[in-house]
Amino acid sequence: MNANIMENKIEQKLIVDGKEVSFSNEKNLLEVIRKAGIEVPTFCYRPDLSTYGACRMCVVEIEGMGIQTSCTVKPQAGMKVQVNTEKTRKIRKMTVELLLASHNRDCTICAKSENCDLQDLAKKLGVRDVRFPSKEKHLPIDDKNPSIVRDPSKCILCGACVRACKEIQGTGCLSFVNRGSEATVMPAYGKGLDEVDCTYCGQCTAVCPTGALRIKSDIDRVWEQILDPKKKVVVQIAPAVRIAAGETFGLPYGENTLGLITAALRKIGFDSIFDTCFTADLTIMEEASEFIERFKKGENLPLFTSCCPAWVRFLEQRYPSFLKNLSTCKSPQQMFGSVAKKVLIEEFNLNKPADQQIKKEDIVIVSIMPCTAKKAECNKEEFKTDDTKDVDFVLTTQEMIRMINEAGVDFKHIEPEHLDSPFGIFSGAGVIFGSSGGVAEAALRTAYETITGRKIEKVAITEARGLHTVKELSIKIDEHEVKVAIVNTLSEASALLERIKNGEAHYHMVEVMACPGGCLGGAGQPPSYKDREIKERRMKGLYDADVHNPIHKSHDNPEIIRLYQKWLEKPNSHIAHELLHTHYKNRKRIFGEIINLSSVEKGAKVTDVQVCVGTNCYAKGSYGIIEALTKLIKENNLENNVNIRATFCMEHCSEGPSVVIDGELILKATLDKIEGVFKDKILSKYQK
Repeated sequence: MNANIMENKIEQKLIVDGKEVSFSNEKNLLEVIRKAGIEVPTFCYRPDLSTYGACRMCVVEIEGMGIQTSCTVKPQAGMKVQVNTEKTRKIRKMTVELLLASHNRDCTICAKSENCDLQDLAKKLGVRDVRFPSKEKHLPIDDKNPSIVRDPSKCILCGACVRACKEIQGTGCLSFVNRGSEATVMPAYGKGLDEVDCTYCGQCTAVCPTGALRIKSDIDRVWEQILDPKKKVVVQIAPAVRIAAGETFGLPYGENTLGLITAALRKIGFDSIFDTCFTADLTIMEEASEFIERFKKGENLPLFTSCCPAWVRFLEQRYPSFLKNLSTCKSPQQMFGSVAKKVLIEEFNLNKPADQQIKKEDIVIVSIMPCTAKKAECNKEEFKTDDTKDVDFVLTTQEMIRMINEAGVDFKHIEPEHLDSPFGIFSGAGVIFGSSGGVAEAALRTAYETITGRKIEKVAITEARGLHTVKELSIKIDEHEVKVAIVNTLSEASALLERIKNGEAHYHMVEVMACPGGCLGGAGQPPSYKDREIKERRMKGLYDADVHNPIHKSHDNPEIIRLYQKWLEKPNSHIAHELLHTHYKNRKRIFGEIINLSSVEKGAKVTDVQVCVGTNCYAKGSYGIIEALTKLIKENNLENNVNIRATFCMEHCSEGPSVVIDGELILKATLDKIEGVFKDKILSKYQK
């Protein structure tokens, strides 16, 4: 094994545009060329996703091989490559022209304008005219999803969203349908994104090069509240926002711009500005207390963190048997809403005459988050008090940046300002929530000192840090060894859950974040998918903020101590549970009716086949089973004998995929078994 690793790292050389370039373990020629400082254009290539090679933009000319897509070619020693030849330039320009001919070109009002790869490459390649007749189609916009808008008229079929949904999150909500000029990307069976098991993570929007998938905007609704003189508009800023917002304004990656953000939001017109890090500290107080109680009793372990709404929804849909393991703590966003609408009303009205006091319904809570799933989270029924939302609106980092630009604020040159009281103090433990591993590290700091009564010697638990999708660590607390797993991306979370379910892995605590790298790689942040270093520098910025903060543990935050003394009594008290905890639901069903996939009329000689495409069965490959059965039916000339339908949830989720043939339920009908099922249950009927 070591010999193979060494062999993979042996440097070799090839020629790019007449110059020698070294390479070792780059996975394709495209990466080698970029390493040489030449930016080959591409639409479909994403370093963290599988190679697709469909857009043809990264073509190069290789001696002895001709024109090739550089993303699909393995680099070889001595290879002679030319990037910009007459042929490659013509191919790239023609590709862009063809895309523009079939594209909805309302660029001036598109949400992705000035941040669109198609627009950018057309400009870079000097495409000024489109020689081909327009084939633009005005297809219906899918906007019922609470976080994501899908505009198929702007799709260029690069497949990045399909791969991100399947490979990063393991959900597979989007796929290619039809062929040739009719090809498009959409959810299964033409459903809307609100009707399938979308987790609202938004990673599809993060990798989309055009405006085909975009974040649903709440900017106009927030402006309405700010401009209403009756409203007291309160805003909270999530930890990961501060180390990404400055990038768009030309500041270094990872720079902490909290003071600048605070100043900009005041200029926009927000009345009070707070930091979600405060309620991240509050989350740790509740979650660490909950963990200690479970750990001592040995019940409902491992404890799963509940800060990430995409992860919570994924568990509710795919693994409802694990809901008992989820922490009952609300996310920091929702804790802030609960506390603010209870506490701030008292603070705002303190010593004011009755005619000047603010009514609860006039307090508007706005969150600025790195996350698109937070938009869906704030609308959940369990996060309403007396039929009023605890958090009224969620803006992503990108939306906040647009509001700053709309208001004409010179972000880079304004003077930093301080947050407001009473939630203006937070610990470094709250800040690192924005990074994968940060929640677990913050909880362990507090759990250790609560259990032992001693100061933790090493505040920085470095084993919890880094961009790896799976991290494992153990920490000694007195005579106990606490085992922790830290996971980011839902595909890795699914693999871990299967290991836990099968008894192959044992932990006391599991932190899960849906987005690569955690919240710092959230879909609401400025794009970071092209360069891993961006996430690394953002992560460093969060941990630097912890180092420079005089308070490193949530339980040392004096404002948190004061909040418990005045309002909450103690962690996990009755009033704390009423205000700061929640419950979960089994959401394994997807909406919709039975879908007929064939037009066979019912009769005595017709075999009825139903394949479950509910959440769990769909995840386990039921769509592939439908395709396989359809193919077998056609190959055996049984199109007039078999009626095949897609149906929703047969209530056997743990034993799926489920298939019903003439009323007989067949469980675990996986793709490798389906041919045998077809022969035994269908073909045999017509061979007699």
